[in-house]
Amino acid sequence: MDLEKTPQPEPRREPERRSAADQPPGGAIRASDADRDRFAHILGDALAEGRLDAEEHAERIDAVYRAKTVGELEPLVRDLPAGARPAAAAQPHAGLPDALPDGPAESLVAVFSSSTRRGRRRVGPRTNAFALFGSVEIDLTEATFTQRLTVINATSVFGSVEVRVPENVSLRGNGTGVFGSFEVDALEAAEPEAPVVVVNGYAVFGSVEARPKRGAWIADLLHGKLRKHLGH
Repeated sequence: MDLEKTPQPEPRREPERRSAADQPPGGAIRASDADRDRFAHILGDALAEGRLDAEEHAERIDAVYRAKTVGELEPLVRDLPAGARPAAAAQPHAGLPDALPDGPAESLVAVFSSSTRRGRRRVGPRTNAFALFGSVEIDLTEATFTQRLTVINATSVFGSVEVRVPENVSLRGNGTGVFGSFEVDALEAAEPEAPVVVVNGYAVFGSVEARPKRGAWIADLLHGKLRKHLGH
C-alpha cells in the first residue's frame, strides 16, 4: 500500500524587487527651473571664455529654456567643462534673505528686436533675459513684489539689458563683461523688510545695466504694509 504523501507547503515568494535597470533613467526626470538656470550659467561661462560663439550660445540658450527633461539639457553642455562651476552657480549669494526662489521663471528674449516689461504688475521670483542684437528693458519701479528675493539672469550679446528698480529696495549683482560692460549700482535699503533684487549675467560685445530709478519708491514701504504684500 502506498503511503499517503504529506502535502508540502508552497515556497514563500519574495516580493519582487525592481533593479536599477528597471528604474526610470536619470535623463527622463523632468527638469526644474533651477536646473535650466544651472545649465544657462554653464553656457554663459563658455561664451565668456570663448568656447562658444554668439550664434551657438543663442541656439543652446533657446534649447535650455525649451527643455522638458534633464536628458534634454545634458547634451547642451556635454562638450564643455560643465563640472567646473555648476554647483557654485546654483548657490544663492551670501547675505541674501532666502534661497534661490522657487516658482516659474519669466523669459524675455530679444533677437534683432526689443522686449519690455514695465508698469503695475506682480513681479515673479525669477526672470531670464536674453538679448542678441536686440534690447531688453525690465522696469520694476511700479511693480508689486510678492517675495523678498527676486533674481534676474541677464545675458547680452551684441545687445543690451537694462533693469530699473525703486530707490528703496536692495539691489545686488554679479556678472562679467567680455568686450562689453556689466554694471550693477549696488544699493542697500534702509528698511530691513525691503525686497532684494539680484541681477546676474554676462555681457559680450554688449551691456547689462541695473540701477535705481531716481524718484521711484515703493509706497507700501513708506506705510509699513510690505509684510502684507509679501504674504507674512
